[in-house]
Amino acid sequence: MVMVMPQARRLPNGVSVRDLAAHRDPRGEFTELYRDEWELGTRAVQWNLVRSEAGVLRGVHVHRRHADLLTMADGEMVLALVDLRRASPTFRLTTTITLTASARQLAFIPPGIAHGFYFAHPATHIYAVDHAFTGADAFGCRWNDPDLDIEWPCHAPVLSERDLRAGSLADLLKFMETWS
Repeated sequence: MVMVMPQARRLPNGVSVRDLAAHRDPRGEFTELYRDEWELGTRAVQWNLVRSEAGVLRGVHVHRRHADLLTMADGEMVLALVDLRRASPTFRLTTTITLTASARQLAFIPPGIAHGFYFAHPATHIYAVDHAFTGADAFGCRWNDPDLDIEWPCHAPVLSERDLRAGSLADLLKFMETWS
């Protein structure tokens, strides 16, 4: 498996980013997004295509049960990651990386890693989950909670109603203590 350390940043334990190979010929290009044999730590059961307008921030979310795999189809995203797993050697590690369609990378985000996506320009990303998405496994906190220590490249992003109503990181961590 080819693993990269985006922008020489330390990633939370269990998070990985894999370079994807684009095979080009005169007709265009072909890129494999996922293969079971890559042993990424999960097996996708649902794939989704998401288009975001300029200035959109999605998150910050964390999942108790499901893992995410994501890649950019068009444009770029700033991906923020915060390890909220108390037993992890990287607990509370915060980092941001930029994923671009031209770089052809696949990111794996395990359960317990809070994540948010910011799109400065219109962009499209593809993501997969290893358990069918129902919304019952999506929790979150305010994108700009100072305790997250995320250096977002924005000050007033476009947010969903759910993300606008999100509580504090302290409340989220307290709730996560009830997870078994």
